Order: sequence, then C-alpha cells, then structure tokens
Amino acid sequence: MENHSDETLFQALKEGSESAFKKVYEENRELFLNFARRYSLADEEVLDAYQDAYVALYENIQNGKLTILKSSLSTYLISIGKYKIMERLRNRNKHTNNELLLNNVEEIDDEIEAFDIDNDALSTEQKLLKKYFDALGKKCQKILKLFYYQQYNIKEIMTEGNYNSENVVKSQKSRCLKTLKEAIKNAPKL
Repeated sequence: MENHSDETLFQALKEGSESAFKKVYEENRELFLNFARRYSLADEEVLDAYQDAYVALYENIQNGKLTILKSSLSTYLISIGKYKIMERLRNRNKHTNNELLLNNVEEIDDEIEAFDIDNDALSTEQKLLKKYFDALGKKCQKILKLFYYQQYNIKEIMTEGNYNSENVVKSQKSRCLKTLKEAIKNAPKL
C-alpha cells in the first residue's frame, strides 16, 4: 500500500481495506494534532476529536455518504476534525455558561417576576407573550426557556428535565408552544 495516490487509497477504503484505514489513520494523526494545537484543548480531547473524525470518515465511506473525493483525504479528515473540535469547544463553553447561569437563576427569576407587564417599552405582542407565557405551567415554561432563550438542544433538555426520551421532549415542547400560540391568537386585544 505504499505510495498510493489519494484516489487509489480512497478506492481501497471504499472496498473496506483495513490496511488502507490504518494507513489513513497513522499518516494523518500527527498532521491533525499539529493543526489542533491552535485550539485550547487538552491533548486527550484533541485525540478524541481526531478519533471521532476518523470514525466519521469511516462511516461516511461505508454508508455511501462519501462516494467521490473532492479534496485530499487529509483535508477531508481535518475538516471533519475541525467541526469536532468546535463542537467540543461549544460544549465546554455551554457547560461553563450553564454553571454561571445556574448561579444566577434565582436572581433572574426574581427579576422576571418583578417585571411590570404594563411596561411601556413592550409592544402589544410582547405584552401578550409575557402574559400568556406566565400562565403556562412550570414545565412548559422551563422547556421553552431552555430551548429558545438558553439555546439548549432537545437532548440537553431531556437530561436537564429528566425526561425518558427525546421524543417526549419534542412532543412536550410542541404542545407547550401550540398552547401558547393559541392563547395569544385567541386573546382579547390589549
């Protein structure tokens, strides 16, 4: 397998050659680690990101998502790895931000409770939204706040709210949003 062009190597990968996958892994590992040093991740996290990228490359080839190579294998693998690194950085920042948010939740909730619904700065739509949002149950309020204001994804809401599945969260969020929209739609004009 020595001195194979990317196209020949790619063809071997499509055929499931273990030696081709091993070659791609080994030849690109140092290149990726050097690339990833510019990000503030521990070596272990960088290696995890590389392995995630490598698995994604393998799966994309095996399931037919990647049938034509439009760049070098190294470029393709590093671009996947870059997304994996960004995902890790976002998650790290989200967890850090969530800790800060959790420390301030009670203060923020108090401010929200004290917020004057007749505040002149609010539009009619905002007043309706505030009024009917406050009338929702606590579970609905929590799901909608997490999803729309704190930018949690469905899986994170499932964990945060101790739900059994993502489908339960999706249907609960959908019902809550539908209830809110209907209440606003049927509301008498302020």
